[in-house]
Amino acid sequence: MKAQQFDLAIAGGGLAGGLVALALRRLQPDLSVALIDAGETFGGNHIWSFFESDIAPSDLWLVEPLISFQWEGYDVRFPKYNRTLNTGYRSIISENFDHIIRQILPKESLLTNTRISKIDSGKIVFSNGETLSADTILDARGGGDYSALEYGWQKFAGQVLHLAKPHGLTRPIVKDATVEQIDGYRFVYALPFNATDVFVEDTYYSADSDLNVAACHQRIADYARDRDWNITKISRSEAGCLPVIYGGDFDIFWNMHDGVEARAGTRAALIHPVTSYSLPMAVRTAIMIASMPRINQDKLNENLRKYARKHWQDSKFYHMLCAMMFQAAKPDKRYLTLEHTYAKDEKLIERFYAGNSTRMDRISLLTGRPPVPVTKALPIMMKYR
Repeated sequence: MKAQQFDLAIAGGGLAGGLVALALRRLQPDLSVALIDAGETFGGNHIWSFFESDIAPSDLWLVEPLISFQWEGYDVRFPKYNRTLNTGYRSIISENFDHIIRQILPKESLLTNTRISKIDSGKIVFSNGETLSADTILDARGGGDYSALEYGWQKFAGQVLHLAKPHGLTRPIVKDATVEQIDGYRFVYALPFNATDVFVEDTYYSADSDLNVAACHQRIADYARDRDWNITKISRSEAGCLPVIYGGDFDIFWNMHDGVEARAGTRAALIHPVTSYSLPMAVRTAIMIASMPRINQDKLNENLRKYARKHWQDSKFYHMLCAMMFQAAKPDKRYLTLEHTYAKDEKLIERFYAGNSTRMDRISLLTGRPPVPVTKALPIMMKYR
């Protein structure tokens, strides 16, 4: 590593960094790219999902090889109603993500079990003292400093359950909010992998990031018991916390960086502000970077700052909706915001998740019986007007 020089080094081999590496391999194969991750595998231990309408048809080439499961519709369940929607739903398992990266990228470009202690101009220093040099560096590590932002948390714990008998699901349950509302807006998420295997996740929109994983696992077991699902084995567990961003100072946030300004993924707040979904933005970011005619540090810094700022500005309406959920609604009534949204036209919902809501969509989402008290909603609407 001390003697090796790359054109581009990507710090962080999760979803955002891995997609950039794959896009560059396709669009700029002569560029030497290093992909660095602290874990044993790229992508860690995750299941990422997205709606078919989230990805532009011209961008599908990047994600299609990664898709592990797909369904032609999904269900939502709220106290007022159940609904089936016909939008396609797709999931990527991190093991497949890791496999494709190792299959497509050169072995000498891939570094796992490699912790970064410092990023400097043109150099990455590892915890063992070794260094890697690169003309350009992209920081795609997860997390970051959100102290300049206003946000809540989406936190979750999920398990793949193997059942003694078929579960009876034919499509995902993306939101089951008929469960007890604990610690904010709570819903259960279920992906049927086959007739007897189902991934069940217990999810919360909460004011803090504290997550009792053991309690979540017990609630998953209770959810299965209530549906007469006899669990014979649990083959996978994952848990995490994602920021749900609804305000703050973008410029201060962007200027708080660790050695390199060019950032992607959650570190750049390139996530959907309501759902915290990162995959659609990660795809767009990766293709934007890989389509640059000439990649150097100054240009990458400039392009990503502009890109993240535009996303921030375009997200203002969604920031307002999030602020309604976290600041105007009582914790056990936060689900009403999404219950209100899912009562709307299916195409409106598709555009909502893709971050492409039209003016008429926004008017529709703000009409009808408000899901939060008007006296608390009006100051928020004025703030984001």
